[in-house]
Amino acid sequence: MQEQGTQVKMAEVKGSSGNPITVLRFVGDITSTSEAVVLGTYEGLSPETSQRILLDFSKVEYLNSSGIALIIQLMYAASKKGQAIQTFGLTPHFQKVFTMVGITKYTKLHPDEAAACAAFD
Repeated sequence: MQEQGTQVKMAEVKGSSGNPITVLRFVGDITSTSEAVVLGTYEGLSPETSQRILLDFSKVEYLNSSGIALIIQLMYAASKKGQAIQTFGLTPHFQKVFTMVGITKYTKLHPDEAAACAAFD
């Protein structure tokens, strides 16, 4: 049986102020084998048009320490470029893990997409 690879689906939604929000919807597992798709997708975003980035973890089946390290790399890069990140869709367990490892320095964790989008305004 072959392992389900990571997918990152990009979308754009409008915030309540009408400003665009780039959404990265993660699907599947996020592990060390996800580096090319996770960081590659992020690096393909234009910093000029992607100032607000929403990370959707609602369809992530598994996230290990290597996957968390990739997410931290993404968030650190976004921070250096002045991009704002909001996050939603994490299980209670991973909300706790993200808080413990300090990811909340780069993002706030929200219960759903609407709350995360509203946090940009």
